[in-house]
Amino acid sequence: MSKFARWFSGAFLAIALAFSAYAQQPLKIGFGMSLTGPLAGNGKAALISMQIWAEDVNAKGGILGRKVELVYYDDQTNPSTVPSIYNKLLDVDKVDLLVSGYGTNVIAPAMPIVMQRNMAFMGLFGLNVNSKFNYDRYFQIMPAGPEPAIGWTQGFFDTAMSLTPKPQTIALVGADAEYPALALEGARAQVKRTGLKVVYDKTYPPNAVDFSPIVRAIQATNPDL
Repeated sequence: MSKFARWFSGAFLAIALAFSAYAQQPLKIGFGMSLTGPLAGNGKAALISMQIWAEDVNAKGGILGRKVELVYYDDQTNPSTVPSIYNKLLDVDKVDLLVSGYGTNVIAPAMPIVMQRNMAFMGLFGLNVNSKFNYDRYFQIMPAGPEPAIGWTQGFFDTAMSLTPKPQTIALVGADAEYPALALEGARAQVKRTGLKVVYDKTYPPNAVDFSPIVRAIQATNPDL
């Protein structure tokens, strides 16, 4: 065997061994998830579905020959915990792919970190999150149309305006958080489209538990919707 042939054979063997070792490494998918806090019910259901998917994929040989490993932490339904979770996923756990937690409120604070690292990001039920960032590697998992904030309430307003007599006034209310803010933004666009008159438009703290003052305030305006 010539010197070149021996070199080529050795190089090929090294590449094959490196590829084999790489293929044996799991494909790490990292995310935060609301396992405690107000959205724990939604977060736990989402996690179970992801675990079922991972088990099914791994039973079929994984992705590109690599087993899937889910790496996740409880974000406590608290947006302030999200940046540290995603930094840890990237810097310590060295995940290959990032997925969001459940909902707009915990997706938005992860976006700057994901964008800084130039990572692809799968958003789970986030309402129009990317309207503020315009990030071309963000992928949305929500069937709300090309204008999610507006499309989210489209059916409600279309149904309401089909009533006889037609409603004339509306009250708008939502928590002071990312998701309700975007939903209300879309609702205001629908109000403008339909010509309704807004008689109440306020937010309340996300940790509110007593809604009776809000209900009384809305009742005082006597809205049709």
